[in-house]
Amino acid sequence: MDFPSKLGTLQISSKSEFLNPHLFTSLPSFQFQKNMLKLSLKPRRVSQLVVRSENPPQNSDFPKYYSKREKKPFPVPIVDLRRRARERLKQSKGKPKKPVPPPKNGLLVKSLIPVAYDVYNARITLINNLKKLLKVVPVHACRFCNEIHVGPVGHPFKSCKGPDASVRKGVHDWITNATVDDIFLPVEAFHLFDRLGRRIPHVERFAIPRIPAVVELCIQAGVDIPEYPTKRRRKPIIRIAKSEFVDADESELPDPEGPKGMVLAEIPDSEIVGPCNEEEKILLAEEALQAWEQMRRGAKRLMKMYLVRVCGYCPEIHVGPSGHKAQNCGAFKHQQRNGQHGWQAAVLNDLIPPRYVWHVPDVNGPPLQRELRSFYGQAPAVVEMCVQAGAAVPEECRPTMRLDVGIPSNVREAEMVV
Repeated sequence: MDFPSKLGTLQISSKSEFLNPHLFTSLPSFQFQKNMLKLSLKPRRVSQLVVRSENPPQNSDFPKYYSKREKKPFPVPIVDLRRRARERLKQSKGKPKKPVPPPKNGLLVKSLIPVAYDVYNARITLINNLKKLLKVVPVHACRFCNEIHVGPVGHPFKSCKGPDASVRKGVHDWITNATVDDIFLPVEAFHLFDRLGRRIPHVERFAIPRIPAVVELCIQAGVDIPEYPTKRRRKPIIRIAKSEFVDADESELPDPEGPKGMVLAEIPDSEIVGPCNEEEKILLAEEALQAWEQMRRGAKRLMKMYLVRVCGYCPEIHVGPSGHKAQNCGAFKHQQRNGQHGWQAAVLNDLIPPRYVWHVPDVNGPPLQRELRSFYGQAPAVVEMCVQAGAAVPEECRPTMRLDVGIPSNVREAEMVV
């Protein structure tokens, strides 16, 4: 059996010689390509190229809507929480216990006190500016449901779920009487005089005042408001048991200092005056948008140290290490839980929910068309209102607003889109 080649000829007499791996080493071509064959015989490792960009994506999906029968997902899965707990227990085994850091020991985190004042003042600034912008920016509210629309004309989409919605075939009945609470959703929580005290029982649910959850978070982080007194400790608590403690003696300490910052006040509705010209309107919109971003950014920092709980079945919020015991949950299958809340860790959108509305690409152009719904984007109501007033679009809101998507001029052109 002969194998002719330009570089040499190999003589093979039997099949066993052909299967001999050392037989081909006599070929000149093998000597020349020996190193190349060695590389080819090794398993090839496929390297994955991952391209990461710090900028937000061009377009993104709208936030997921959870029905009333669906429980909210945990921010961190239960499996990961248990694994982290086992790791902490394993690392702390055989080591002396470390002192409990603030705010778990009853003291304030001093570095977050200015942040708390900034968040509180940013909220007041946002509310005052929204009241002024409502005088010049039209905001429509549906007569039968809680949906709103920012723009000169209400949107034509059939998404109403109010009374007699089937008779109206889901069409909204728009009226121009929207308020600040429709744009900036109010989320209330119980005010705690002592955030380390006992949990609120069910019988005391009406005796404890409820205030905005963001305000309660700022109070617990160090903001002093005379209308809502709270207990301030200057020495760490003395832990007796896992759930029992006593306060340290503070009689030898000097008198506490006064407020550590200045707080703003809301302007009454009767004193609200809209902007006089276009420049003032743009300044109000930019200031409101900056206050919105500052409030959310600062609240996210506070939530990393001061625990905030949310019910997994309803929007109830509790600012504190553990949720209250009030049995007022009316969500899906609340009878099986006797009205008790299913507390879990809250995220920023639970504390400050961004109410998404449809984005109007051109306020002075044609209104939104029902057939082109898939081409329009959405944005938080506060952002959409400020953008229509003249403020620049924030980068984190551009993906959901779909500013880079070309909108067809008519339905026939939309049908030609692949």
